[in-house]
Amino acid sequence: EELAYVGAPQELNNPSTIEMSAAFPAAMAHGAIEEAFENVFVVEGTYVGEFFGATWTFGRNMVVVREGDQLTLINSVRLSDEGLAKLEALGKVKNLVKIGSLHGCDDAFYIERYHPTFWALPGMPHAEGVSADRELRADALPLAACKLFTFTTTKLPECVLVLERADGNIVIACDSLQNWEEADAHTDAATAALMKEKGFFCQANCGPAWMMFTEPKPEDFTAFKASVGSFEHAVCGH
Repeated sequence: EELAYVGAPQELNNPSTIEMSAAFPAAMAHGAIEEAFENVFVVEGTYVGEFFGATWTFGRNMVVVREGDQLTLINSVRLSDEGLAKLEALGKVKNLVKIGSLHGCDDAFYIERYHPTFWALPGMPHAEGVSADRELRADALPLAACKLFTFTTTKLPECVLVLERADGNIVIACDSLQNWEEADAHTDAATAALMKEKGFFCQANCGPAWMMFTEPKPEDFTAFKASVGSFEHAVCGH
């Protein structure tokens, strides 16, 4: 109760009531687009917002998966003009995928610029005027050799994608899984101190804020273990 999230939706039990600004947030500082695995790219970006009664500046990650000449963006982060040029050099933006309800401030920008197919879970909040083109389902996904796990007990929809690879499966998560061992280059000193105090820096854990705001039940994690099974890598929103 002491951790009041200033920017949190007021009615978590009714996601349809949540509204987000339709204005496009400006591009913030970000790193290079790096190929973490074959045809799986990651770019580290920045987010600034009100959390727990203070202004926080911290890192967030966008994942880009390339299949042929088509790109799928997951956990969108707006890039600078230079970054967008490098993104376009990788291929054509075909799909935009939202897997976490507490992310998505840059979805509208990418929809306006590239007109991709926008995928999301039913019941997810979106910016004003934005709606999903396709629902994420186990039998309908934008990527080949991919599995979907959806949390079923959370107050807001959340899922993870599993890219099935011969050399080890790759889990792509938003807030549900995190691997924030220390402050990254996009986290300022004041925020880093607060995050350390509140237990954010931990290897391979569940997002503390996500746990508090969405209140997943233990059975979700039992189902996750049974459904996802073993994996070698995880690329998370943080």
